[in-house]
Amino acid sequence: MTSSRAVPVTLAEIARLAGVGRAAVSNWRRRHESFPARIGGTDGSPQFSLTEIEAWLRDNNKLRKSAGRDWLWPQFEALGDRDETGLAIAAAGRLLSGPGTDRGKEATYPSELPDAARKLVAETLELGRNEGPRETFEFLLRRWLDVHVRQISTTPEPLAAIMADLALRFRVRQGDGTDNGLVTVLDPACGTGHLLVAAAGHPGVVPLGCDEDPVLAALADARLALAQPSARVPTPEVRSGDSLRADPYAGTRADVVLCNPPFNERDWGYEELATDARWVHGMPPRTEPELAWVQHCLSQLRPGGVAVLLLPPAVANRRAGRRIRGSLLRTGVLRAVVALPPGCAAPHSVSLQLWVLRLPTAGAEPQGPGELLLADGASRFPRASARDSGPDWEAIGSFVRAAVDAAGGVATDSGAPVWPECVSSVPVIDLLDDEVDLTPGRHVASGALSSARPLGASWNEFSGLVSDLGSTGKRLAALTLSDAEEGIQPATTVGELARAGALTLRAGQQPTSGTVIDGRPGEGGVALLTIPDLLLDGEPGSWLSHSDAEAEGVVIVEQGDVVVAGVARAFSAWVHQGDAMALGPQLHALRVHPEKLDAWFLAGSLRAPANARQAGTHASSSSRVDVRRLQVRQVPLEEQRDYSEAFKQVVSFERLVSRLSSLGADLVRGLSDELAAGRLSRKA
Repeated sequence: MTSSRAVPVTLAEIARLAGVGRAAVSNWRRRHESFPARIGGTDGSPQFSLTEIEAWLRDNNKLRKSAGRDWLWPQFEALGDRDETGLAIAAAGRLLSGPGTDRGKEATYPSELPDAARKLVAETLELGRNEGPRETFEFLLRRWLDVHVRQISTTPEPLAAIMADLALRFRVRQGDGTDNGLVTVLDPACGTGHLLVAAAGHPGVVPLGCDEDPVLAALADARLALAQPSARVPTPEVRSGDSLRADPYAGTRADVVLCNPPFNERDWGYEELATDARWVHGMPPRTEPELAWVQHCLSQLRPGGVAVLLLPPAVANRRAGRRIRGSLLRTGVLRAVVALPPGCAAPHSVSLQLWVLRLPTAGAEPQGPGELLLADGASRFPRASARDSGPDWEAIGSFVRAAVDAAGGVATDSGAPVWPECVSSVPVIDLLDDEVDLTPGRHVASGALSSARPLGASWNEFSGLVSDLGSTGKRLAALTLSDAEEGIQPATTVGELARAGALTLRAGQQPTSGTVIDGRPGEGGVALLTIPDLLLDGEPGSWLSHSDAEAEGVVIVEQGDVVVAGVARAFSAWVHQGDAMALGPQLHALRVHPEKLDAWFLAGSLRAPANARQAGTHASSSSRVDVRRLQVRQVPLEEQRDYSEAFKQVVSFERLVSRLSSLGADLVRGLSDELAAGRLSRKA
């Protein structure tokens, strides 16, 4: 009989343990009477006892030898709530950070851990010695973050690396003369330590962190201990506490402060902190908690120190914060504002900003209004949005570094700085108006961007598209089409093909409310495609974690599957390319058996407009298309492949026409702006 303490595992987790696909596990369940009975879940998403599954896999010689970490995670997840699991992972990581991981034999476990958690930590130490301490901890941390992705916001690792590099680079550019020794880097809202780990990758860095959540602080502490085991620098330290109300580092001054503070928190301590000495630039209004964090970070810098914060765009233009922004400008403390493309971090739908601040060095003369570096990455990378495949981190990092280099005085022969595209240095006096709007896009005008190069690049792409379009058009025009009734083969339907075993048909569904997250997929997530996405721009606009997708039994399409949109106004069919993707309602996945059916032939046949008309209800533009009634001609496999090549050419032609139309509209707008600005050059 199954114990009440049985650790539950899903079909997807069993598949990982055995090193096979989920379909194989479903087949085992149907074919083997000895397969363990489910202990929970639903018929569509059953759960089984981990102990019983392990025994069955071993008895049937299906146990993957390298599945150690996958066996660990279900046991951690079964411990209890979020905090208990997180503390157990943190304890394992801290013990794994000992020399050779042998320290775990003598270490004292945290008193709050129950016996079951201590036993699991001991198993983790044993596994970590064989599979790597840091790799084992990072695996468990990623799985924990995947499960709690809606409650815990993290800084993407590429963005954390850019912020750390920007702070250290800007500090060196400003030349405070203290770069020969150790560099103390503090994060007063560190979460699980993404920013501190990125900074720890630089030589001589001593990371210090703080977070109000003791579980996140413990995880960050363990992570840093594993990331920076060298004895050549002081031991990293992470404390638990509310940095604004009761700062545990109140007497500490750092060389660099990195921070991704919580956004839009109204309960940040407005009443009790009204007379706080940190508000040098003015008392932050109740609705401006981010400006409270800005001044807190400044208060923790030593002279010459640099702070880099990730902030929402509204902080740069809300009227309530204009006096504080004005003071930051007048004193010369705010040195740069960089607008990032949407999709770089949560919330993914907006263009977040990096603010770079620097205190004057000791003994320096008071700084008057100078210039503010403004970099508009949102305009520089207009397609790096939350609905695309993701930001081009390498290009964004190069853009930020080039902006800092320009601020450091890289000049032409004439002595003028070489400003990269979409970057400008704006006199502070021009910003000190009634609004003190620091949004880069409002001040980095197209006239300052030397737009000849991007227009030239667009014309080059336009010429290439026209050439490709002509070539593809010639190939399609050369196709010989027979008379309407000559040689037409009999047709079958998708439903009949499914019954004959030529394909597998699965219908997408709407995940449970609360599991879907806006933006591009985070680490360990899968994009969710919906009908509204197809009507908007064809790209997924939301995602969900793999654990939620497994629990919900969401349909996942992989490369080579055929996807059909079963609604009249968005009807289409295509062969999916790229990463795995989840399907929402009214979307269907067809997985063909290649020895019977060609995927491109199937998709091309299904997407014909006449097919949708005969299979639709015709009630309205929102009427459904019965995918099972869609027709496909019955032709031999070799002939299917001939048609497949033609269908690929049609799809290529469609994409070229669409891109050419979009690029042409961009060129019209760009040329109109340039001509209206009076940039038509009169040649002699």
